[in-house]
Amino acid sequence: MASLEITRTPAFMVTDPEGNRSRQQVQEFPFTLGRQAGNHLLLRDARASRHHARLNIEEGEYVLEDLQSRHGVFVNGDRIDRKALQDGDRVEFGFPDSVSLVFERPGSRFVEIADQFGTTDVGDRGSTTNGNLPRLRAVLEVARALQTSFSIDAILNAVLDAALSLTHAERGFLLLKKDDSLEVHSARSKSGPLPEEDLAVPRNLILQELEHRPQTFSMQFDPERESPSRSVFALELRSVVCIPLVRLQTSPLETIGVLYLDSRIEARDLASGNQELLETLAIEASTVLENARLLEQDRARQVVHEELSLARNIQQSLLPATLPDTGWLRAAGYSMPSREVGGDYYDVFRVAADYWAAVVADVAGKGVSAALGASLLQGAFLGIDTRPESLRHTVERLHAFFKERGQKHATVLCALIDKHGNFHYVNAGHCAPFLVPLNGAPDTLDDASSAVGLVDDAAFHTGHCFLESGDRVVIYSDGLTDAQDPAGEFFGKRRLKEVIAAHADCPCAQLHQAILDAVEDFTAGREQTDDLTLLVLEYVS
Repeated sequence: MASLEITRTPAFMVTDPEGNRSRQQVQEFPFTLGRQAGNHLLLRDARASRHHARLNIEEGEYVLEDLQSRHGVFVNGDRIDRKALQDGDRVEFGFPDSVSLVFERPGSRFVEIADQFGTTDVGDRGSTTNGNLPRLRAVLEVARALQTSFSIDAILNAVLDAALSLTHAERGFLLLKKDDSLEVHSARSKSGPLPEEDLAVPRNLILQELEHRPQTFSMQFDPERESPSRSVFALELRSVVCIPLVRLQTSPLETIGVLYLDSRIEARDLASGNQELLETLAIEASTVLENARLLEQDRARQVVHEELSLARNIQQSLLPATLPDTGWLRAAGYSMPSREVGGDYYDVFRVAADYWAAVVADVAGKGVSAALGASLLQGAFLGIDTRPESLRHTVERLHAFFKERGQKHATVLCALIDKHGNFHYVNAGHCAPFLVPLNGAPDTLDDASSAVGLVDDAAFHTGHCFLESGDRVVIYSDGLTDAQDPAGEFFGKRRLKEVIAAHADCPCAQLHQAILDAVEDFTAGREQTDDLTLLVLEYVS
């Protein structure tokens, strides 16, 4: 004979700030609560009073009294001086994120369970003698699986086993929607797993019934008296019950599957007396499935995030590790994508002993596709030689490649600088760079062609200027001038020119930093929507 422990004294269910729960039995009265040692219930919180409250019996009631505590005693959110506690009353102590209590009258929890599951003959030790104890055991098995199992399949199998135990059905199937059909996720009988093929009822018919009858429904059939044509489920079956599984976060509720139970032996209502419990099991199964779906989404997002982080590291590694800071050409550069990866890039590399090349590019779009286009451009410009015409030839080949393959378009500023100060460049739709004479006013190099890959009949040509010692060239992407402050105003070309003019006597590294500082101060931490690239070159003869 099984037995249940029934409490004949009250108790407090204690929840600490970390969410840990324990039960504190009240064995003697008055029962005291406070932070000082010696209290029956020790409140481990410095904000609690040393003697905060006490529980006593008065005329058969359990009365909680505030002992003039500093922060007070609250029952169900209301501050009290004295109050007779009822079963389930929530007790708190006037400060958030601390210990909370739930009062339990003697035996109330197990009496409630006994009533729910139809147990009888509950004595002082709580014995149960009728045949409904397996119903309680089935539900407790599900609760145990929810608390201890890391396997979704194990939990769903426990749910299905509990449903079989509650209804005495022969077979149970847990079916989940996939597109416009149902797939068997679990198939069980009282003796264990079943093959998926044991589900004789066509799944599309179950799905049709669910669409017309979204609530739990039972059906009974007598093959000797009813024609199979009178019901979609009359396939040598005597009883069927279907409990929909729904996504609880949607409105209206979205059906995600069904808990299907049937019997070929006895014609009766399988859900009779158990509908509420069956629907509770369905809710638990739905919750497990929804949590699994959210976890899978989270893992997928994490994988994407890790892959993008790797791509970002790879893209950053393609930028020059060092830039020349001595000799006749010096440079300072910076590039920051608005997302994990972006379509901007810059490079400065030596072509020959007396030649350097510089490139700044901006591929249209954002994210991974733009980053792939930028990588393609970067590789193409490594073939530049000491002839100024090689700049134009490279841009023309890229343009033809982009047009033939329907690629994105891109703006490019590429330049070839020699030891004598010759600055040859091709501007394919890019922002006009600033030429900054030493202690002079900045001016733009306006000689732009069409962007690479944008129009069919694009013509590209090579511009030229001569650099004096101390001259600097500021090359940037439109993400710099399009940077926005919290009010949505753009940094703009005018502000950029003013910053350059204010630091016209600075070497390239200081001028570069002054521009970045001005943009950072202007944007005031606002997240930007475009990649930002800045390259400053300085010629020193």
